[in-house]
Amino acid sequence: MNRLQMLLGTIGLFVGTMLYLIDRPSDKTYFVYNNNSISLYNTIPSPFSFIGNNFPTFIHVFSFILITAGFIPCHKRGYFMVCLFWFFVNSSFELGQKFKIISLKIIPDCFTGIPFLENTENYFRLGTFDFIDLVSIVFGTVIAYFVLLATSKGVT
Repeated sequence: MNRLQMLLGTIGLFVGTMLYLIDRPSDKTYFVYNNNSISLYNTIPSPFSFIGNNFPTFIHVFSFILITAGFIPCHKRGYFMVCLFWFFVNSSFELGQKFKIISLKIIPDCFTGIPFLENTENYFRLGTFDFIDLVSIVFGTVIAYFVLLATSKGVT
């Protein structure tokens, strides 16, 4: 287990969470919409400025790669596979917003009522595809791979 990788990934998720609390209206944020009191939107100046729109896609793939790789004892090839997996997952969700009709047809009915999964339909129905988000996913994946290499313990 690589605690540094897991810590960096967790810090990334924390920063991403702060972005949603500071930079997004509560009615547009899944984990805030039922509890408007934790939203800081329009109460403090946003430190994220123009990167706030696409930063979540970058930080999501970056953080989940680091956390996953931190849990799994692997080498360069394993790091590459973890990066490829999360790249595929994040890209699929982004492309799913572009191809809403297909995405909505493949969501299982059993997701209804399950926390987090219950929002899947709204994610695709109301979400908007952004090519820059795909670019952010690529950057997050590549940077995460280099961070994994830099924080690895004697990996060959």
